Amino acid sequence: KGAIVNIASMSGHVVNFPQPQAAYNAAKAGVIQLTKSLGAEWGPRGVRVNCISPGYVDTDMLAPAPQMHGAWFDRTPLRRFAQPWEIGGLAVYLLSDAAAFCVGSDFIIDGGYTLW
Repeated sequence: KGAIVNIASMSGHVVNFPQPQAAYNAAKAGVIQLTKSLGAEWGPRGVRVNCISPGYVDTDMLAPAPQMHGAWFDRTPLRRFAQPWEIGGLAVYLLSDAAAFCVGSDFIIDGGYTLW
């Protein structure tokens, strides 16, 4: 018995704007479908496969693109980036017994970015 958490991103649900990145977006959507497929296949064996789709997270990865921050904030109702611990809390939940009935699910945690 076990749990697996995949990380996709909000780009599996929307077209990231304004950066052009069709291959990246398609790959993230593929991770979501892989999660659903593996959940269906492995769930009967007691393996829970779920996915986290975070929005923009305040990490060093965002530092090279400060010119994009304004556009990202404008499309995020909470007007900020997530902190790593906010995403980590969801991962801890999914790996715990409290999430024992979650399988093949995609959890969006993006400050509302995908609402638009």
